[in-house]
Amino acid sequence: MATTTNYGWTTPDDTALVKDGAAAIRTLGTSVDTTTKNLNPETTLGDISYRSSTANVNTRLPLGTAGQVLKVNSGATAPEWSSDNAGMTNPMTTTGDTIYSSSGSTPARLAIGSTGNVLTVAGGVPTWAAPAAGGMTLISTATPSGATTVSFTSIATTYKELLLVWSDCQSSTFSTYWSMTLNNDTNGNYYGRGIGNGAGGGLETTNFNGHTAFGNAANNAIIGYTGSGSIQAAHGYCRIFNANEAAFHTVSYTGSGRGADSPIIINGLYADATAITRIDLIRSSSQTLTGTIRLYGLS
Repeated sequence: MATTTNYGWTTPDDTALVKDGAAAIRTLGTSVDTTTKNLNPETTLGDISYRSSTANVNTRLPLGTAGQVLKVNSGATAPEWSSDNAGMTNPMTTTGDTIYSSSGSTPARLAIGSTGNVLTVAGGVPTWAAPAAGGMTLISTATPSGATTVSFTSIATTYKELLLVWSDCQSSTFSTYWSMTLNNDTNGNYYGRGIGNGAGGGLETTNFNGHTAFGNAANNAIIGYTGSGSIQAAHGYCRIFNANEAAFHTVSYTGSGRGADSPIIINGLYADATAITRIDLIRSSSQTLTGTIRLYGLS
């Protein structure tokens, strides 16, 4: 008897004399029915069929439950339904925790670091750590408004250099300027030279030796002197070197004061061998000054 190419169903030979056609048709129909059923084992809405280990015989995978996902089983032999989080246990326990892959691709918990920490790598894994030395740190921000003095106190002696930056500092009246003392010292330990615009438009230089503050005169002010004309904002910065050393300290100022006698540059020396722990900015009068002053430290 002849058979079909793919499934081997029995059919009459081309030369056969078919005496019982109905029987032949039933035999062929039974073969087709059996094979079709083997290829379609689903019985319930949502069932999925997949190939079994037996040729031409499929296996039924019943529909999973709500929220499950389809994945390959642990033996990599068949599909199966699984919960969404199957395969990974969440190691996080605290707000701010993060997950990283430990050895063997196992999820591991990295606890939140401390304020100011940066993410770095140690021993081949991520970790939180203090910033490397050398970075500039914002120590404090002041916004003067009516105060006669702006003070930065309790400055840590871990900073090798201190940097004062001011922007949009504007006085409420003319002829107002700011001087600066270090460590609340008014004992005549401030030396240097200021270069400013003269009243006639040219440059003027002023020496200050043994003064009681940096910038205690209009044409060598630390924060800009407001002379005649319109009131405008002052911007600039002041650097204090070797701030954490018990040695004399170099001070350098650059900025603009927007006045007839506004300074450009001050270079000076604080002649007291003590680490800097306090900075005071003192106005020449009781007029209100607005703006922003920031103190940074370089470790």
